Amino acid sequence: MPGRKLALVAHDQKKPILSAWVGKHLAEVSRFEIVCTGTTGGVLQEAFPRLKILRLKSGPLGGDQQIGAMIVAEKIAALIFFIDPLAPMPHDVDVKALTRLATLYDIPLAVSPATADLVIKGLRANS
Repeated sequence: MPGRKLALVAHDQKKPILSAWVGKHLAEVSRFEIVCTGTTGGVLQEAFPRLKILRLKSGPLGGDQQIGAMIVAEKIAALIFFIDPLAPMPHDVDVKALTRLATLYDIPLAVSPATADLVIKGLRANS
């Protein structure tokens, strides 16, 4: 499996859901180095101050692309990306590029809590 970094990203309305998901899986998540886009990382750092989180730029300001570059460099083990399908996405091209790279480089990608549960379970089984 590529690097032991877990990328966590959530759109605005999905940040509380991602935070709750991390809390539910804190033992598994804390085994990884966590990489987040800026505001997602801030929310998670506030909720879980003991987690070591590398905060990149905010998604629309380049953070999605920074994570994409880490995927290309094989430094990301999985991407948990809670996308809000009902919100307008002015940075839709960034979202598409990030999900395309995760698919192209064949890393586990979850876009909802149900799929994230399966990804973290699979990562645990492979460690």
